[in-house]
Amino acid sequence: MKGRVPVAHWAALAAGLTLLNASLTFVNVWPTLGVRMSPRLSIEAVLLVAGLAIAGALSERALTPAARRLLAIAWVVLALVHYIEISSRSLYGRNVNLYWDLKLLPDVGAMFAYVAQPRVLAGVLVGVVLVPLLLYIAVRWAIGCVSEASIHPLRRRVLLTGVALSLLAGTAPLASDRLSSPLSFARPVSLALAGEAVEFVWEASGLAHEPLPPAPNVRNDLARVLGADVIVLFVESYGATSWDRPEFSRALAPAREQLVTAIADTGRASVTAMVESTTFGGESWLAHISLLSGTEVRDPDVNRRLMTERRDTMVTTFARAGYDTVAIMPGLQAPWPEGRFYGFDRIYSAADLGYAGPPFGWWDVTDQFVIARMDALALGPGTRPPVFVFLPSISTHAPFTPVPPYQPDWARALTPAPYDDDELMLAYEETADWTNLGPGYARSLAYTYETLGGYLRLRADRDMVFVIIGDHQPPALVSGEGASWDVPVHVVASRPAVLARLRSHGFVDGLTPRKPALARMDTLMPILLDAFGNAP
Repeated sequence: MKGRVPVAHWAALAAGLTLLNASLTFVNVWPTLGVRMSPRLSIEAVLLVAGLAIAGALSERALTPAARRLLAIAWVVLALVHYIEISSRSLYGRNVNLYWDLKLLPDVGAMFAYVAQPRVLAGVLVGVVLVPLLLYIAVRWAIGCVSEASIHPLRRRVLLTGVALSLLAGTAPLASDRLSSPLSFARPVSLALAGEAVEFVWEASGLAHEPLPPAPNVRNDLARVLGADVIVLFVESYGATSWDRPEFSRALAPAREQLVTAIADTGRASVTAMVESTTFGGESWLAHISLLSGTEVRDPDVNRRLMTERRDTMVTTFARAGYDTVAIMPGLQAPWPEGRFYGFDRIYSAADLGYAGPPFGWWDVTDQFVIARMDALALGPGTRPPVFVFLPSISTHAPFTPVPPYQPDWARALTPAPYDDDELMLAYEETADWTNLGPGYARSLAYTYETLGGYLRLRADRDMVFVIIGDHQPPALVSGEGASWDVPVHVVASRPAVLARLRSHGFVDGLTPRKPALARMDTLMPILLDAFGNAP
């Protein structure tokens, strides 16, 4: 029996060391929020083991229970920070920003609670409580194993030898390009935490504020579009990935071809380009204000400070030319005082639109209904001034399902019963698969293409200039790791002079965009205005 005790101690020590290292080096399993172990080393784990071994040699005593608890709590915090960091890159394609992301957490949580299946929601809530608790228990045990080993000379020597070998293996490539090692250090989590803390204090202090750039010149006679209704439609989550990834381009090819046919059959033509958005995976309003103001806006602070100023925007340019300027905002469910910045004559919120049909997505409203209401509220027949419309869509918002059916009868789309029962039941059978959102993303974009084609056919006799633009890429769960921030922009019109001017700026015929991006979202505005008319 005596011979088995050391074996058990060695096994426990090995398990504890593995747990401490793995808890700070796990990596994301794309395209999910799951994780897997990594062969890399944690510098924090190596330093912890070194510190415990030295402390054991000096004091010849193991850590007290209180010290183990404090160390375990700190370790769990580091592990959670690491998970948030890698999950943020997987979900949003960027690192977390505590100052701004914490403010958005209630909205994101509310959206998830609304759209998630009850069993998924229950699992997440249990996990939020249970996983940190179980991790704390396991880490406290692992720290205890290392601490107990540190007071025994043989095991302490093994620990210190392991520390030395780990440091040598992890730093060898840094000493010379000729040296290589099968092991390397992962990015230190403590440095990431310190960086986030510094960034949080920097943002909260206001020291990060830089002067806003001067307002661009937006004055224009709009000579090439005068008399036509101009519609700027931001398509939610419509990113370059829908063209770049083969599974999406194949799935969307039929719907895109139908839209191309609808454009041609109604006597219109289209030109297309790729532009770089100022946001990724969310925060659509940053793209909206960047385009309409011609100012690069990449964070809520710049957005907030810009809206305290009085500046001309694309909206005021059209207002000066005699246009009725209208914002159709189906996702607007609260007061929007910032709307005054843009200079709209009228703003229609979700309540103003009066949707009474079956709910789809977080906002309930479907894009086809919104476009039909836009047509009724702003673009009705009769004597009226031309209209400039700004409309951000919502049916392609994550998690993308269930996808509304397309209703060929546009008058029925405005009624409380826009679909037959079998259509509705079939649509509701779709549920979000959080491990694979891609198929739902493709179906929702196909619905958008079909809706746009249907509206172009419905109003084939109207003189309209359609600017159809993605606000940002879909979350990284869909777009993949390392995806660009590029989004397509299409201009559909029956005015050859407008399209010709856009071609001179690098737009190409059709709907298929080319790379690289020819502009950033804010620098797209002067390109569009130049196509619409002449600057004084």
